Amino acid sequence: MNWDGNDTWTVAIGMLCAAACALPGCFLVLRRMSMMGDAISHAVLPGLAIAFLLTGTTASVPMFLGAAAAGVLTAVFTQWISRFGNVERGAAMGIVFTTLFAVGLILIRRAADHVHLDADCVLYGAIEFAPLETVSVGGLDIPQAALVNAAALLLNLTVIGAFFKEFKISAFDPDLAVTLGFPPQLLHYLLMVLVAVTTVAAFESVGSIIVIAMLVVPPATALLLTRRLLPMLLVAVGAAALAAVLGHVAALVVPPRLGFASTTTSGMIAFVSGVIFLLAWLFAPAEGVLWRRLRLSLSRA
Repeated sequence: MNWDGNDTWTVAIGMLCAAACALPGCFLVLRRMSMMGDAISHAVLPGLAIAFLLTGTTASVPMFLGAAAAGVLTAVFTQWISRFGNVERGAAMGIVFTTLFAVGLILIRRAADHVHLDADCVLYGAIEFAPLETVSVGGLDIPQAALVNAAALLLNLTVIGAFFKEFKISAFDPDLAVTLGFPPQLLHYLLMVLVAVTTVAAFESVGSIIVIAMLVVPPATALLLTRRLLPMLLVAVGAAALAAVLGHVAALVVPPRLGFASTTTSGMIAFVSGVIFLLAWLFAPAEGVLWRRLRLSLSRA
């Protein structure tokens, strides 16, 4: 295995991206809205394309604004269809995100005629090449993807830290949140904005498909290991960062041993996240399948 500076930056970008996704992902999992992350990660595509078509630039600020608007609209449309159309929430999500995703692909194909805005890159990412596009900061050349994902992580930390109590109560007991005067709908849409911004920050690194795994799998792993919110957030971030490290190492080591030329780091990160979840599902002290069967066997003995 040949390791160089680009590999180090690839791992750093993956860790920042995965950690940024894990934080809002915990609240999606707790609120039983994991598929909303899937919906938003696909539905922000028209927001990206429209932002480019209106501004003629792929600068971060217009893209973030377009993605955030599309994310909020996804949540609003899902709520409307579910409430007024008497449609189950999961079906409403499917209706909204497939329609918006198709519109986004069409618009991105049109935008690609004028600028390099590749639909495949949006879907699958290109984390291996992310270290090549750098920005000079204080005389140091730092990959732009690292700065973008670090900004998303900082934003999530700031917002969740500032509204930690409100997010906690609305996630576990929405009725109590209303009684205490917290606006659950406002918190809901604020969470949707965080998910949308985090998703678009991750596009360049891992693409919209893989970001779904980062939003859901580490938080689900953490929920198997703890039932307290703050430890859950910490465990989710730790599991996400570990998956990023091991995923890139596996992408370098595993393919040659199996006779393959190469594989994608983003795909291996998602795969390793699944392996970590499987281990937690089997061996978690309280929720692990094997431990529960062992305790059941001992109680019958």
